[in-house]
Amino acid sequence: MPVAPKPSYEELVALVVAQQEQITLLTARIAELEAALKQNSKNSSKPPSSDSPFVKPASLRKKGARRPGRPGGQPGATLEQVADPRYTVQYEPELCHSCGSGLAGAVEVGRERRRVFDLSELALEVTEHQLIARRCGCGQVCTAVAPVGVAAPVQYGARVAAVVVGLWHGQFLARERVAAVMGEVFGAPMAPGTVASMATRCAAALVGFEDAVRERLVEAEAVNFDETGFRVEAGLAWVHSASTDRYSLLMVHPKRGTVAMDAIGVLPVFTGIAQHDAWAPYDTYACDHALCGAHVLRELVAVAESGTTGRAGSTAMAMQAIDTLCDLKDLVEQARAAGSEPDPAQVATLRHRLRSAALIGVTATAARENKLMGKHNALFTRLRDRFEDYLRFTTDPRVAFDNNAAEREIRMCKLRIKVSGSMRSMRGAQEFCRIRSYLQTTKKHGVGWLAALTDAMRGIPWMPDEATA
Repeated sequence: MPVAPKPSYEELVALVVAQQEQITLLTARIAELEAALKQNSKNSSKPPSSDSPFVKPASLRKKGARRPGRPGGQPGATLEQVADPRYTVQYEPELCHSCGSGLAGAVEVGRERRRVFDLSELALEVTEHQLIARRCGCGQVCTAVAPVGVAAPVQYGARVAAVVVGLWHGQFLARERVAAVMGEVFGAPMAPGTVASMATRCAAALVGFEDAVRERLVEAEAVNFDETGFRVEAGLAWVHSASTDRYSLLMVHPKRGTVAMDAIGVLPVFTGIAQHDAWAPYDTYACDHALCGAHVLRELVAVAESGTTGRAGSTAMAMQAIDTLCDLKDLVEQARAAGSEPDPAQVATLRHRLRSAALIGVTATAARENKLMGKHNALFTRLRDRFEDYLRFTTDPRVAFDNNAAEREIRMCKLRIKVSGSMRSMRGAQEFCRIRSYLQTTKKHGVGWLAALTDAMRGIPWMPDEATA
């Protein structure tokens, strides 16, 4: 049997070099996969619902002094006695519990009152509108004009339509379930198509409201922006939000970037402070920018949990940046809660510490030897280059530490998709976003959803011009 020739020294060296390169590539790939497996809602943009139920992600929140339960000062809700109950039922004791004698006509010495609060039987009220016709002496027959909203021989009223739209797009019942609830609870049987047509009427009444809110946002000093994926017609569209503590605007668009942002019509003419998550298309607009501290914290947590990826230890710099950002947040929030501004010396010390972490982190990952190190280098570079945008909250009271206000605006859109799976048409998605904009804005102004939707179905929706300052 022939013996294979022994490899030369040069061949052995080449083989060792090739194996070492392969080991390096595989090690980097393993690190990337491990980092991906470790992703959760605390170190990435993944939603909390995607977290494993068996692994509790570490929280950056410090243990506070407040005990669990409702915070002090927050209003509670409880039943209270009323002075004039609608019905009163009296119960008499029949026999003495001691001697067994009858108690008819005995002296009353006390009365214990117990109140039961319940719903009366729910039923539709039918109002007949009779349009009287009269013949003039000249022979002309004139018929009375129907009130606004009375357009058919038989129809549901504004309050019924408001409840339907509120249950569907406000409380997120499925359309078929809304129809079932209306028939079972209110005695108003209807088809799912009727539910959809009521939402269409409501959205049509809110076009002017949407334009007015857009104007208020353009004039605002600071606005929160965000976007999220939205299933429409079994494809992927995007819901974009622009909001303040007084107004909310949600719009759906097939695209995610500047084409959609231009179509919404806020950012192209906005001159205030735009707070967002550092997604690149936002930076193409000529306004001041404030970047979300919560997003960068999650990215830094991912670096800290992935192990050392740089020559000088980017993990340590990530931890330093995390601690410093949290200290800055606490310092600023505590000072402003007390009605003052944070101590400039303390802010300067923390700013220096954070900048040092960013600079050393850039150097530590500058080699970008693999995809993961390149990702970490991009993070530290962004933290260095956008330093003032990340820390704008320390100098401008109009800016919050994070962009959570914008994330709350679009959270209900994700819930809609969880319930329905997908919006059947782009028109239906646009109607949903317009109605949600209306409900979220009126809520911020203390207007209940039933009253707001009833006014909309009557053709007189709540408008920003009517809001108190």
